[in-house]
Formats: sequence, structure tokens, C-alpha cells
Amino acid sequence: MKIFDWSVKGILSFTAVIIFLVLIFFPDLMSPEKPVIAYMAGTAILMAVWWMTEIIPLAVTALIPVALFPLLGIMNGKEVASTYFNHIIFLFIGGFLIALAMEKWNLHKRIALKLLLYVGVSPARLLLGFMGTSAFLSMWISNTATTMMMIPILLAILYKMEEINPSESIISMEKGLLLGIAYAASIGGMATLIGTPPNLSFARIFKIYFPQAPDISFAQWMLFAFPLSVIFLLITYGYLYYMFFRKSNVTINAGKEVITDEYKKLGKITYEEKWVLFLFITLALLWLFRSDIKLGSEFVIPGWSRLFSHPKWITDGNVAIMIGILLFLIPAKNKKGFLMEWSNAERIPWGIILLFGGGFALASGFKESGLSAYIGNALAGMQNLHPLLILFMVVTVIIFLTELTSNTATVETFLPVLASMSLATHIHPLFLMIPATIAGSYAFMLPVATPPNAIVFGSGKLKINDMVKAGFWLNWIGVILLTLMAYFYLTVIFGINIYELPGWTE
Repeated sequence: MKIFDWSVKGILSFTAVIIFLVLIFFPDLMSPEKPVIAYMAGTAILMAVWWMTEIIPLAVTALIPVALFPLLGIMNGKEVASTYFNHIIFLFIGGFLIALAMEKWNLHKRIALKLLLYVGVSPARLLLGFMGTSAFLSMWISNTATTMMMIPILLAILYKMEEINPSESIISMEKGLLLGIAYAASIGGMATLIGTPPNLSFARIFKIYFPQAPDISFAQWMLFAFPLSVIFLLITYGYLYYMFFRKSNVTINAGKEVITDEYKKLGKITYEEKWVLFLFITLALLWLFRSDIKLGSEFVIPGWSRLFSHPKWITDGNVAIMIGILLFLIPAKNKKGFLMEWSNAERIPWGIILLFGGGFALASGFKESGLSAYIGNALAGMQNLHPLLILFMVVTVIIFLTELTSNTATVETFLPVLASMSLATHIHPLFLMIPATIAGSYAFMLPVATPPNAIVFGSGKLKINDMVKAGFWLNWIGVILLTLMAYFYLTVIFGINIYELPGWTE
């Protein structure tokens, strides 16, 4: 029986264990006056490497703080446990309940097919239709679910196209469409606070480090991330069209027939679909208008939470659960039961929830142990660099690192460090932390980078070289765009003075 995997991942994981033990038994090597800093550093290294190598399941690695923090004197066991469940987790659960309801009643498929029919099926429109639809859906449901839904539709169209076109003439177009779906799912996911797990991780870790800071609302996040998402989607569309479609001379009239046939199979919109669509729109509107929306220095759209005696007590997570509960109360017509049954809710990815919790616990450990301050002091020398250069380096490192590691785990590992760095360099924390979070969704080179990449690669129509060739330059476009948008636009939306630490950091 093979006990240990002596691959590169195995060696890295074993090395992390050695470093962890050295820092545990010889803390004076790092922090003679405060050993707990070394203990926390060893635990963080162990978790970061195990997350990156996935030597054991990500969710299991996320439980390490529960086991080690109390033993090492980093945090009280009760306090560690409480970091694993909070309002951000409820935001995720509520959003996922709506997504599962859409899948259960095929509403997501109806939306996708209707959008494709509306856009049209010329080569340029087909690419735009698949990318636009994937991006829109991934704003609300998981990137993985979006890609899994779109791929069968695309493959059916490609099959019809192959019947009337020479196979070699559509190979390039097939590659462009497959990559377009994967890339659009990742780009769309960053546009909303619930679109992808790293965004939710940021919201909670930011609050752990800066409890006096105002909440990052759903609407405020969208004011920055949605325009960024649209711009990057359009750039990616043009980029893929130039790479894979400009020399295409393919007949694709059959594509419209396939989409029309698939839409007809759905029949008329059902009672259940209407209810889920209504609740979905209601939830989106409640999220968008929960808190005040400031348009300029004088004009403010008041949030509906003002109608209640304690508006600050109401969070996006409360709203998500309220709508989620309604799914279990509204009866279905075409089947026994309700719009959602608990058997449907059991598909909620509890492993991701544990991964969230592990990141939150790690962030709390960084702060409570003093490791954040230690790192901040070590990075204080970077204050002599221009903030734009610092941001460029941070975004570049995270984008290329997430090609090999879990996006969520990478972001959760980096955010505590960036919180400390911002204090040490006297740079506004949001200027570094928000772009770093979004950078976790910008992995386009390798199949292992994101689930959407892996799914389209699994179609058998792409080679690693195809993804690397397209994704490498798209990564760099992402680095430049995200850096510039953060420097010139994020600062306006969030009212950031880059060189001034706000009062809530004290």
C-alpha cells in the first residue's frame, strides 16, 4: 500500500510539515519574545501549502485551526468555532438556494436559451451569445453550474455544424466558443458579491481586520466590479474572436434550429418557474437597494433598510435567507411539495462553506497572534514604492498563482497579509484587498486553474497548448486592466485616498 505520494505536490506538502514542526519547537528562530507568532506562521504555512497542493481535501485542511489554534495558544476554542459560521455564510447559503431552485425547475436553461435566440447565431453573435449568457448566469449561480449547463447546448450546436461543414474548418471556432464559455463564467462571477467564493471571503476577512469599517454592500461591490466585468468581457470577446474566428467561414444556420428545438422542449413557462423568477428578481432588487446608494457627493438613493428601527442590523445574508425560506413555503403545482424540498438543499456545497470558515479562522489567527503586525513591520520598507507598482505586483502574483491553486484558498491566504501590508505602507486597505480578491478569478491558462476551465477541457476538443496560448496573454490583459481600474475607478467609487489610512483602521 502506497502511504505517501512522492510527487512534487507530496514533497511540498511534506516540506510544509517540517517547517511547521521547526517553528513549533524552535519559535525563537522567528519570534523570541512572542512564540505564538511563530506558531501561527507555522500553521499558516502548513494550511497554505496543503491548500495549494490539495494533498488532502480543501475542506479538511480548513478544519486545522479548530484542532491546532487552542492547543498552540493562538485562539480560544469557542472563538475559533464561531468564525466558521456568520452572516457571509448565510449570504452564500441563501444565494445557493435560489440557484438550486432555478436548476430544479429548469429556469436557468430557459434563460440561457432565450438569450441565445435573442442574440442570434452568426459566428460573432454566437460567441457573444454564449459569453454574455454565461457571464450573466454566473453572476447569480456558481461558475461551475453555469458552465455545466452551457456546454451541452454548445456541443449540440457543434454536432450539427460538423454535419454540414468540413471538420477542419470549424476546429478553431469550436475552441473559441469553449474557451469563451469558461472565461465568461469566471469574469461574470466577479461582478457580484455572491458570484464567486473569493468575493464572500473578502467581505468577511475585511470585517475581521477592520471591525469599525462600514460594510461592503452588494450594491457598492457591483458599482465597481460590474463595469470592470463588462469591460473585461468585451475585451475577452474581441480577443477570442481575433484568435479563433476572424478567418472562419462556417455555415451555422443549424445552430438556431438546435437552440429553437431545445427551447420548444421546455414548453410554456410553468407556475414554478414564474415563482422562482419572481423571487430571484426580488432578491436581486433587495440586495441592490438595501443600503443607501451614493451618486456623487450630494445625491443619495435611500436604502429600504431605513424603514426599520435598526437598519444596520440588516445584512445581505438576512435578505438571502428570508427569500430562501420562502422557497420552502410556496407550494408547487406540477409536483407534490414546495418549490424547494430539503432533499434539493442537500446539494449545497458544505465543503466550500468549511473552506470559507477555514479562511476566516486563518484571518482571525493572523490578527490575534500578532503575526499580522509582524508581517506588516517586515513589509514597511515597501512604503517607498509607488502604490500603483505595489498593486501591480500583488495582482500579478495572485493571478499567476491561482493557475495552480484554489482561487478561494489563495485569496484567503493573501488577504490577511495585505491587510497588514496596507497598515505598514500607509496605503488604504481596500486599494489592495479588493483587486487582490478579484484577481483570484483571473486564471485562464490551465485546466486546473478553475472548474470552468476543467469542464471545457474535458470536452476533448481543447489541448493544454490551446489554453496556455490563449490564457497567458489574457492573464496579462487582466493584470493591466484590473490595476488601472483599481487605481482610477475603485478610488472614486469607495472614496479612497490611497495615501491616507481611514479612521476605522485604528
